[in-house]
Amino acid sequence: MSDPRLRQLTIKTGVVKRLSKEKVVYEKEVITEQNRIEKLKAAGSDDHVLRKQEEVLQESMMMIPDCQRRLAKAHEELAEMLKNEEELKETEQYQNALAVLEDAKVNLPQKITA
Repeated sequence: MSDPRLRQLTIKTGVVKRLSKEKVVYEKEVITEQNRIEKLKAAGSDDHVLRKQEEVLQESMMMIPDCQRRLAKAHEELAEMLKNEEELKETEQYQNALAVLEDAKVNLPQKITA
């Protein structure tokens, strides 16, 4: 892996993979917090506890669009690099990057077409 382009490709692939996982984790956290709040309401918990849990939920919800934005940018950068470095097609890093790009597509923000 002496070629600096392979190193950059590996780094960019890792960024896309990490951001994709991060978005999934925040989405799961939102669901967990919503369930926790419902249980607290059903149990008749203190208002202060409920407010704090709702703050935690709001913070998690705010992280999802930020994560999507960063993922979209990293996805675009990696796709551009793959397009520009087609002579690396035979390398394992290039193939891994293609697979990660494909896997990350489901976590990209959906474009609304009118």
